[in-house]
Amino acid sequence: MANDDCARAIRRLYGCTWRQGLLSLLCLALVAVGALALGRHALLALFGAIVVPGFAACASLLLAARVSGRRLGWTGAAVLLLATAGAGAWVVLPAYKSALAAWNVHALPDQQLLACAFGVSAAVLGLPLWLARTRAHAQQLADLRSAALVAELKALQAQVEPHFLYNTLANTRYLARHQPPRAVEMLEHLIAYLHSALPDMRSQASTLGREFELAGHYLALMAIRFGERLQYRLDCPSALASAAMPPLLLMTLVENAVRHGVEPKPGRVHIDVTAGHQGGVLTIVVADDGAGPGETALGSGVGLRNLRQRLQALYGTRAGFILRRTDAGTTEAVLTLPAAAAAELAA
Repeated sequence: MANDDCARAIRRLYGCTWRQGLLSLLCLALVAVGALALGRHALLALFGAIVVPGFAACASLLLAARVSGRRLGWTGAAVLLLATAGAGAWVVLPAYKSALAAWNVHALPDQQLLACAFGVSAAVLGLPLWLARTRAHAQQLADLRSAALVAELKALQAQVEPHFLYNTLANTRYLARHQPPRAVEMLEHLIAYLHSALPDMRSQASTLGREFELAGHYLALMAIRFGERLQYRLDCPSALASAAMPPLLLMTLVENAVRHGVEPKPGRVHIDVTAGHQGGVLTIVVADDGAGPGETALGSGVGLRNLRQRLQALYGTRAGFILRRTDAGTTEAVLTLPAAAAAELAA
């Protein structure tokens, strides 16, 4: 992949069409004729000593990119450029001295001419190659980060936590023996949950309404499991139901509230999931008055760390996440997303 980028960069930087090549030769010829007409023999000879190594370096790079292809690489291209520019400067030295001697003009010392011819070629041709390499490496890092994000999302979407299924099925079995109507209710919510979650396994985009529906089925299952200990409320304004958002972000926050808020606390716990919109920002809040994650673990779990990484990769600084413990003893997970992100998620 990197070598392909190098070959493409060489063709883009140093290649030209036949029309562009002929036009360049015409410009060089006009410069030479003008210098001769003005009697600027020293400048003409120096100009030729600089141009010839540059053309040789360009031609060698283009030929190597065409012949070697993927075997060239950025390091090989840089070495070839410097070697060809140096060899070209050394080869034109006798011609430069001979031309100036024929015109009876004083020539530059050999070291100065070599340094001038090699330095100009290396700088003019090498700097664009170095910049192209830097951009290619930055793009590769971005592609790898994006690929890792997609792989992580696919794994997350394809995963239904075993303990969640085991607990749900175990509770269903118990209820089937003692409270059959509640067992049927639990199975209905489980089927609805899977019906909502499974289509997202191949999708990178979802909507706020869909994520609230998924969270509702999950909380309904948890309410059957925990009984009166869990009370919940979901408030998604109908005007925001079609707002785009990444899948499973909300589920991460809801699961976190159940795991750290409901499970460790023996008493009743309330979970409120709300959404709002103001100033082009979509705000989602998951609040619970449960045990809380604790000061040392506040926001340091794997799920929340992955959530922050996904937000950074998808939105940069335009999205945010805060997990805080209020003075009233409530844990709030606040997620802010740019409201106009549908096109970006669908792209």
